[in-house]
Amino acid sequence: MSSPDTNAEEIIEESIEPQEEPIIDEKREAFVASIKQDLGSGFIDSHIDPEIDVWIRVTQEAWLETAKILFEKHGMNFFNFLSAIDWKPSPFGREMDAAIDNVDDEVAVETEMEWGVAGGEKRFQLLARVHNPVANMGVNLKADLEGDFPEVDTWTPVYPGANWHEREVMEMFGISFKNHPNMVNLYLPTEFEGHPLRKDFPLLSRRAKPWPGIVDVELMPGENDDETEESGEET
Repeated sequence: MSSPDTNAEEIIEESIEPQEEPIIDEKREAFVASIKQDLGSGFIDSHIDPEIDVWIRVTQEAWLETAKILFEKHGMNFFNFLSAIDWKPSPFGREMDAAIDNVDDEVAVETEMEWGVAGGEKRFQLLARVHNPVANMGVNLKADLEGDFPEVDTWTPVYPGANWHEREVMEMFGISFKNHPNMVNLYLPTEFEGHPLRKDFPLLSRRAKPWPGIVDVELMPGENDDETEESGEET
């Protein structure tokens, strides 16, 4: 116990651990501020992981303009990837291998969309990443897309490497790109119906055969069928 002479304020100060000051990433803060100023209403939101990475979300209309600004003004001349994501929860659950698909467990299935870093407002988002090798800084881009089958300007005039990436997005998600030089399928036959990476596309093969390991249980080393049956009878 402390003596009567101990100052109560000193005890409180000693018991409180010093709080670390938040890291301010001035380089990325300035970068985001510049993009926001250049895009105006085309800029929606951003997120900075100090000294690690940065995310910027823009409108569908500002998608191509953002690429031009990043390439011409910020030296982001290395194209990493372009893809998309469907944030809609699957109406089919998770197919035979998850508790949420077992109605007897009374586990609630998520029915509302949730978005990742820098948020979102629509079912579909475009994703891309470009990099400045000299400054050693990259940026992750996101764009909210309107409608069930959106159309957005192609990045190929700025980043030719986006060509095949955009074709894949068209094929797998049903998102088309205006002024793309060759918007044809990469993987599937031309007559194929549907877009396999959309959440409302049923994985029929998994209805015919569950994921490996769910029903095919192998015996432990040293066990055989006779021993398993005998042990079951004894219990």
